[in-house]
Order: sequence, then structure tokens, then C-alpha cells
Amino acid sequence: MEFLGNKVILNHYKTGFLSSRKCAAEVVLKSYEWAKQQRAEGNCIVCGNHSQIEKDVFEILLKGDQPLVLVLPRGLKYRWDKTWLNEIEKGRLLIVSPFAQEIKRVTRENAERKNETIIVLSDKIIIGYKSPQGQLDALMKNLEFNTV
Repeated sequence: MEFLGNKVILNHYKTGFLSSRKCAAEVVLKSYEWAKQQRAEGNCIVCGNHSQIEKDVFEILLKGDQPLVLVLPRGLKYRWDKTWLNEIEKGRLLIVSPFAQEIKRVTRENAERKNETIIVLSDKIIIGYKSPQGQLDALMKNLEFNTV
């Protein structure tokens, strides 16, 4: 596993956020409200930024001051968004990749491994939405979780 940022964040109580890519607008809005509430409460969140809903939730959380863990579905990049680098320098962002740096392409398998990593790193899981018989549904089959 590769890390960029403050690994001390891993000592916090962490809530993981997962969601299927395709979901109803109502679920998206609930997920945004959930993210805003977590940001306001200062809760440490573990999430990805591959699907649009993940990107949006991550961006909402990034506007706060709470610790944040971003798990990538590929290897660490060489160049990063300046906003992300600023948050890493502040000690509030940790970027994690379960892949070697040369893995640049996102595949279905990589996305699943990213989700597994979020689950392993988190103390609690929140699901925005999981498609019936989808990849996330299968992954969460025997695990406890809450929904937004």
C-alpha cells in the first residue's frame, strides 16, 4: 500500500463512504447533505473519487477542516492538484493507493479493490446507494453498514 500525506489520520475513528455509480437524484442529494453534515461535525471520512458521486462528496468534504482519507483506484500520481497538496501540507489529507505507482488505468477490478481498501481502513461504513446484484452489493453482502 502506498501513502501520501499524514498517516496519523489513520488513528482517528473513520467512516467510509461508498456508493454505486448510478443512483437516483434523491440519493445524490442525500449523499451531499450527509457529506455537509460530516464536514460540519468534523468527522474523519474515508472515500474515493472515481465515480461522480464520490468526486462530489470528496469535494464537499475537502472544503472543511476535518481529517480526510482518499483511496485511489490506481497508483499514486506524480503530479497533484494544488488544493490537495495544500491539504496534505496542513496535515488533514492522506491519499492511499493499494496499487503500485505504475498502475495508471482504472479497471472494474481496481475499483473493487479500492472499495475493499475503504472498508478495511474504516471503522464504520455508510452507503449512498448500492445497485441490486451490483459489485458493491456483492462486496457488502455479509458486512454491517448504514445508508445516507
